[in-house]
Amino acid sequence: MNIEETATLMARRCFLRGSGAMGVGTLAFNQLLSGESSAITADPNVALPGNFAPHAKSVIFLHMVGAPSQLDLFDPKPRLQEFHGKPSPAEFIEGKRFAFLRGHPKMMASPFKFETLNEGQQISEILPYLKSVAGEIAIVRSMTTEDFNHAPAQMFFHSGLNRIGRPGIGSWVTYGLGSECSDLPAYVVMVSGGVAGAGASLWNNGFLPSVYQGVEFRSDGDPVLFLSNPKDVDRARRRRILDGIGELNALELNQTGDPEIRTRMAQYELAFRMQMSVPELTDITTEPDEVRAMYGKGAFAGHCLQARRLVERGVRFVELYNSTWDHHGGIENKLRKKTKETDQPIAALIKDLKMRGLLDETLIVWGAEFGRTPMFQGAKLAGAGRDHHKEAYSIWMAGGGIRGGISYGETDDYGYYVTSNPVLVRDLHATILHALGMNHEEVTFRFQGLDQRLTGTEDASVQHALFG
Repeated sequence: MNIEETATLMARRCFLRGSGAMGVGTLAFNQLLSGESSAITADPNVALPGNFAPHAKSVIFLHMVGAPSQLDLFDPKPRLQEFHGKPSPAEFIEGKRFAFLRGHPKMMASPFKFETLNEGQQISEILPYLKSVAGEIAIVRSMTTEDFNHAPAQMFFHSGLNRIGRPGIGSWVTYGLGSECSDLPAYVVMVSGGVAGAGASLWNNGFLPSVYQGVEFRSDGDPVLFLSNPKDVDRARRRRILDGIGELNALELNQTGDPEIRTRMAQYELAFRMQMSVPELTDITTEPDEVRAMYGKGAFAGHCLQARRLVERGVRFVELYNSTWDHHGGIENKLRKKTKETDQPIAALIKDLKMRGLLDETLIVWGAEFGRTPMFQGAKLAGAGRDHHKEAYSIWMAGGGIRGGISYGETDDYGYYVTSNPVLVRDLHATILHALGMNHEEVTFRFQGLDQRLTGTEDASVQHALFG
């Protein structure tokens, strides 16, 4: 085996340099040394060890597309009542850029009441179901990001870069750890409502092998595109066709060593196995009536229930997108509508996982690309909304070793700037990888002559205080 072939085989998993321990990629590297190169395949449906003992095995990532208002959900500011309808402090607008605000905008207090729970958690009245599981979640009120427009901020929130071309966090996770499920994709995506501004690039594999791309499950027709056999092709015939294609691909792989051929072979085989597993998985009518009632109705409720079924089967990363949180006007009524749609199923997901003993090994992350301004958008307060805000916003995490019942980080009296424990997007990424037993500095992939990683080259800090 020459050097180029060796490099190709090793590129599938990160080669970790640590104090006496390889971590992720150790198994593959040992097989390479022993000459078992055929065992190293681009197959994410093989579980691999991390750098250290993990808190969590799986992730459910809930992206609220459009950016909910943290000031109306998790970070109330009583002082805004005093300045309600009055011009904002000059420092809020001098030298600042906004997506839509112009002139000298005025401040707006939240129209909602808040309840204080546990260790200083404050949750809005329009999230009654989430309040019932507040003891399981850690609210991070000190998130900050770099972009105030949706598509680039969504890309940044997923990949650490505001441009298309880099792998998202779901791809990095499945690249580093694989999956414990052999007949379902390692990385599953479900979308309720419209697709995010950045589109399918949010679950694209970027420069990683294409086998690490997220697979979208649809609500109508085949759950996965082209899953059904063509007309007049039964399962036995499809098996014969795949075997023939596999032989041709194997010949080409031996001649070229192209890892994408190995990827294609693995995807064909997974698709064949999925013909049996996916229809059963997505048929939630097999769930008891009381379980389905707990989640409520609607597409997002069904996706939350399916997310539980996916991690129950060992799927590594599940991402649910829920759209239309971009409230530039009519925020009071629109936010009530969105929380009514999502609050019950999210709380049910947490309760259901806990009842089944799965919450401790499943990390749930709820968040969005940025937050909303304390200044209102619109000609008058009645029917006003809030503009995009990148300096400070809120997310929450649950399960997977997270210390529930807490709020972490603070913002100023207006919710404009972070004042303690700032959490950058790359810090969040490092923290998620840590929960899964991975050191973010050692999960790398060689591309364009550099060892690329999710958190980039700048400092990223695991938020250890979030773990129990």
